[in-house]
Amino acid sequence: MDPSHSQDDLPSAARGAADPACSAVTPATAGQGKVPPQDPPDVAATHRLVPESRLARACYLVLGFLFIGLGLIGAVLPVMPTTIFLILAAWCMARSSPRMEAWLLNHPTFGPTLRDWQRNGAISRKGKALACTGMTAGYVIFWLSVRPQWPLATVVGMFMAACAAYVLSRPAPPV
Repeated sequence: MDPSHSQDDLPSAARGAADPACSAVTPATAGQGKVPPQDPPDVAATHRLVPESRLARACYLVLGFLFIGLGLIGAVLPVMPTTIFLILAAWCMARSSPRMEAWLLNHPTFGPTLRDWQRNGAISRKGKALACTGMTAGYVIFWLSVRPQWPLATVVGMFMAACAAYVLSRPAPPV
């Protein structure tokens, strides 16, 4: 941990097991089914990821906003992906702006998918189906609009098949 920060500067999940706020159930709430409020666990490690250099933070921030923009475009264009750009945006924001990373991870629409990926490298069944459907649609549109020669069509098809295989190989999020 950076010696310039005290334990009180960190979110509760980053303070360590000795902090009662890190426990899901404290002695005061045991048996009551209550969980004390906590900072989002995803933000806890962010303090270690932010580089000291202002230039590096600025570059990560610009890239993060670029990826957010691309992700939002992908949300409305059927052939452009959304999630991968938002995963990259969260990665960049973790290194530049913990507040923006927290906003992404807590977003009502995109947050659950990003948190599943960040915690477990997991993709939901629905996400897998949408990703593979999008890749198939993208390849069909490519095929019909470009009319590629067989070598290019094969290379693009193999690349999309490899991407689909990777997506399908990821675990489902825990229930």
